[in-house]
Amino acid sequence: MAACKKQEQAEAPVPRPVRTVTVEPSKAGETVTLTGHIDAQDSSAMAFRISGRMTDRFVNVGDIVKPGQELARLDPQNELNALRAAQSQLNAAQAQLTQARAAFERQRTLLNQGHTPRAQFEIAEKALHTAQANADAAEVQVRVAADRVSYTVLQADAAGTVTARGAEPGEVVQAGQMIVTIARQNGRDAVFDVPAQVLRSAPSDPRVEIRLTDDPSVVAQGRVREIAPQADPVTRTFAVRIALTDPPAAMRLGATVNGTLRLEADQVIAIPASALTEYNRQPAVWVVDPKKLTVSLRNIETLNFSQASVSVAHGLEAGDIVVTAGVQALHPGQTVRLLGAVL
Repeated sequence: MAACKKQEQAEAPVPRPVRTVTVEPSKAGETVTLTGHIDAQDSSAMAFRISGRMTDRFVNVGDIVKPGQELARLDPQNELNALRAAQSQLNAAQAQLTQARAAFERQRTLLNQGHTPRAQFEIAEKALHTAQANADAAEVQVRVAADRVSYTVLQADAAGTVTARGAEPGEVVQAGQMIVTIARQNGRDAVFDVPAQVLRSAPSDPRVEIRLTDDPSVVAQGRVREIAPQADPVTRTFAVRIALTDPPAAMRLGATVNGTLRLEADQVIAIPASALTEYNRQPAVWVVDPKKLTVSLRNIETLNFSQASVSVAHGLEAGDIVVTAGVQALHPGQTVRLLGAVL
């Protein structure tokens, strides 16, 4: 009797209601603003070529200097004594040269007349050459000593502004020790510490807008002139120098500025953060087949995300229908009923 009973028909599964969104690509470019400062394009650390006791320094921080202007002076007494000694040696060498030349002329005349042997003539000739070499060496020593005297005066090699000083009058300074630093007046840079991710997203030749922090109405345009090849060991950021085009006078050295840069805008797809799930240990979303109204999991590659939305780099195409609510209770191939789109 049991075999004769009709089998009850299994009820069809009820489609699960879900909310969805139809994705479309959009621009993902961002505006980045960083804080930096104004610096000179070129700075020179002015130093003496020789050691000595500095007797005078004629400039201070903030002074504007001209090419050839005297900046500092060393005690020149030792160099002047060396110059006088070299001059005396030159006078002695020239006297010996005059005497050797006269002896050579006499020996040459006597040789022509047959009154002296050739060996004596050759001795006089060698003595003349030796005296000439000694005179030449003494002359070089005079020039060297004169140069060292000139090195006791430190002069500016270009117009600029004194930004630092490294020694005070009365100090004994070494050769090459910085006395003053001069920021040349041939250009201004805006210097920023830029994170690596911003450098990767920046255009190849970006145009940066620079504004004074305390007066945003003072604006200048600039382009990247130099990027540090190595990151700072503490901040892990890269120093970037922006060459300013016709900077206003208000953008003085050391002024704090803000730099604004528009990052490259790529075509990306943004979806609500609630649509994100996981499949094969990778980010995934549920995609609805518009004809069968069934769902399937699809892995995606995210670009960036926030609490509200996720930017998708790869995995979705324009027109795909993505489930945004109810993703926890779905399984592959399940039939769904669309409640509406969520933006």
